[in-house]
Amino acid sequence: MPRPAMVENNRSMHWITNLLAGIPERKTPLWWWVAIAVTGSFATFGVFCIIYLLWTGVGVWGNNLPMAWAWGITNFVFWIGIGHAGTLISAILFLCRQKWRTAVNRSAEAMTLFAVMCAAIFPAIHVGRIWMIWFVAPVPVPNWIWPNFRSPLLWDVFAVSTYFTVSFFFWYLGLVPDVATVRDRARGRVAKFCYGLLALGWRGGHRQWRHYEMSYLILAGISTPLVLSVHSTVSFDFATSLIPGWHTTIFPPYFVAGAIFGGFAMVLTLLISSRALFKLHDVITWNHIDVMCKITLLTGSMVGYSYCMEFFVAYYGADPFGRYIFLNRYFGPYWWVGYGMFIGNVLMPQLFWVRAFRRNVWTVYLVAMCANAGMWFERFAIIAVSLHRDFFAFELANVLSDLGRYLHVCGHDRSFPHPVSTVHQVLADGGDVGGKKCPA
Repeated sequence: MPRPAMVENNRSMHWITNLLAGIPERKTPLWWWVAIAVTGSFATFGVFCIIYLLWTGVGVWGNNLPMAWAWGITNFVFWIGIGHAGTLISAILFLCRQKWRTAVNRSAEAMTLFAVMCAAIFPAIHVGRIWMIWFVAPVPVPNWIWPNFRSPLLWDVFAVSTYFTVSFFFWYLGLVPDVATVRDRARGRVAKFCYGLLALGWRGGHRQWRHYEMSYLILAGISTPLVLSVHSTVSFDFATSLIPGWHTTIFPPYFVAGAIFGGFAMVLTLLISSRALFKLHDVITWNHIDVMCKITLLTGSMVGYSYCMEFFVAYYGADPFGRYIFLNRYFGPYWWVGYGMFIGNVLMPQLFWVRAFRRNVWTVYLVAMCANAGMWFERFAIIAVSLHRDFFAFELANVLSDLGRYLHVCGHDRSFPHPVSTVHQVLADGGDVGGKKCPA
């Protein structure tokens, strides 16, 4: 069977270049200013909440025993899962030589960088004294007290920082030919100079392409196992403890599968909106969305299998506390969290078994948004719901401050990835244009 074209309507490379490079060259539309005003207001409100936290103290988190970890770490794990999926998606698809990745790799990689930056905010302010966060660095403090290298929280510092560094170079290296194209089209001196610096002297010669492809392959090979190990390390925050609901060996593969699932859902959210706003229907085709929906269905089913295995392990382990934790998720006071994560992560993706639903933009967007919400509910269920039952009463207050800090990262994440991920789509990557093979 002939492989479907990566670009519809037999578009030429010249047409694609004009379409994509023309987005930053045109006058900024009104809807962009409205969107940036809304998301920027969320981010600004979150900044005031963070200042209030630093000024007043960590009591404004709304945490209390036994729920010492609440919204802050829930948001950290949620965003770090989203961030870990982006580069994993792009790197694995590149190593598997999947040509349709050219429509999703920029969105996935840009989403990774901004999601990891959003995630890094929460541990920094969760320590209470943000000016002492440098204590997690592997250097002796004046009292010669070294960090506890046996703590998985310290493993997170090394894992996430390493992953962010590799992801940044992986994203930027793939962006160099695109920046060079924008540099050659720039009209102003300042724009040409800035793009020229970012393009690193790229001219598109055969030698440059050879070194570029080899470097990109090496970074993709490094990124793939790094992502698997990093998100497994994040799961060790819980799996290495003795708390019922956390102390289970299924967490590393469970977290990785959930990260890929949540990452594809977030990429779908970005792609569908970008496709409509920037008129990219011929570049981001239904074939791309259809394949992504199938992978979302697969990973969502894997997450559902993990949920079932958690119940089986709790039952087979004969631990009454472990059994209670998992029953409490669906029949306790936080039942809405348990059902929200199961519906959003397991049931809603099953719609993608039907081809008509995979080809309906509103259905795809609805399932993607439900998956985003379901992944947040999953993190909340793992962290807060597993902790809220103890021998002491507790009170969870000051929810407005918690909500403000969450809206801050939502506004931060939504304000920037759209222009970054949609303008610099790499399509001259060996893909098909109008059914014809394009040179790399």
